[in-house]
Amino acid sequence: MKSNGKEIAKKPMDSKSLAFYKFVVDSVPSGVITVDRDLRITGFNPWAEQLTGYRAQEAIGSFCGEILQGGMCDTHCPLRTALTSQEPMSLVESTVRTRSGETIPVRMNVAALFDQSGTLIGGVESFQDISALKTLERERTNLISTFAHDMKSSLTIIGGFVLRLLHKTENFDALKEKRYLEIIREESGKLERLISDFLEFARLQTGRLKLNFSTISLDKELMELCEAYQPKVTDQGLTLELENEAALPPISADGTQLRRVFTNLIDNAVKFSQRGGGIVFSTTSDEKEIRISVRDQGAGIAAEELPHIFDAFHRGKVGAKVEGFGLGLAAVKAIVEAHGGRVLVESEMGTGSTFTVVLPISSPQSPEVS
Repeated sequence: MKSNGKEIAKKPMDSKSLAFYKFVVDSVPSGVITVDRDLRITGFNPWAEQLTGYRAQEAIGSFCGEILQGGMCDTHCPLRTALTSQEPMSLVESTVRTRSGETIPVRMNVAALFDQSGTLIGGVESFQDISALKTLERERTNLISTFAHDMKSSLTIIGGFVLRLLHKTENFDALKEKRYLEIIREESGKLERLISDFLEFARLQTGRLKLNFSTISLDKELMELCEAYQPKVTDQGLTLELENEAALPPISADGTQLRRVFTNLIDNAVKFSQRGGGIVFSTTSDEKEIRISVRDQGAGIAAEELPHIFDAFHRGKVGAKVEGFGLGLAAVKAIVEAHGGRVLVESEMGTGSTFTVVLPISSPQSPEVS
């Protein structure tokens, strides 16, 4: 057997060993195929069947290009390259075409296969569907373009109205001047929110959050936050209550980052609530943990979307109808986990959602968490 061009002595495998390796290949959550020296398929695991739509009986004996119809088959076939160079290829991105005609992006690893005497006998290729990853990359690219476009639009509007005010005549209408200033203020607010979202995006991209730990009182933080949000909530025709029957123990945490957590949760609740609804903060604690829940009476979250709501850029069917870039809940999860905590969610369509932040009494004393 060869590895990276070197001879390695191996004992022949018995039937039990061969059966075990077949079990492993069949169980691994990736499509795996083996081919002979002529690129005819000799092995086709169940995940390859699931991904391509072909049964193993149909694929075995066929030329691999006929089954996979890969995007690189005609130009730079990874299997042919691996067999020719006798060097493995890792993390190659290409496409395969399923039996139904769907083209899906895949990431593959390819290597030549040698028998016990070092003679080339074929190759092996494993591949995984990366459709979700490619979708995320497209959304990320589109978001950057959207950020730039929206920022430029607000700046253009602000600049235009400032120019009108600078060149106003003596008989300029006072009401018109006030309206211009209101437009400038509105666009400035949009620009501020866009910049905040962009910074959120940048932090999530780097995957690192800098935390400055100190002893804080969450009771104080939550009371101040609720007071600050009362005018906005009232304007939306909503109510905001804080239920904390017992005082919470002080914890070691980054107060600024945790304030971002609860700001995002309130903003989220306000976005998806109808006039007349209520938002309730409630807190409990025991010897080990503090639990802070934010309950709303909004639209709720579909069960199939719950596993994805903390993914960056995920907005769901309801979220697509409101402003934002789907970064708020991703930031919530990142910050809470950086404190050694976790975020729980319960929701039902039409009745609202409850997000619960669970924080340890003793937080990790780390200035930077990846």
